[in-house]
Amino acid sequence: MKKADDSELELRPEYDFSKGVRGKYAAQYREGSNVVVLEPDVAETFKTSEAVNEALRQVARTRRAAGV
Repeated sequence: MKKADDSELELRPEYDFSKGVRGKYAAQYREGSNVVVLEPDVAETFKTSEAVNEALRQVARTRRAAGV
């Protein structure tokens, strides 16, 4: 894969963000998403979202079995 040089990283003149609104869709995105950021030590143990989900399912099963 070819790496971009500095000239390719510049915005093109036809891209105009002068009327952009920061965070315009942030609340809408937050409502439809459950993004969780893992701390680095946790991310070392759980490499994929599937691994995190399985661990949390096991915790949930254990808690239900214990009546918590």
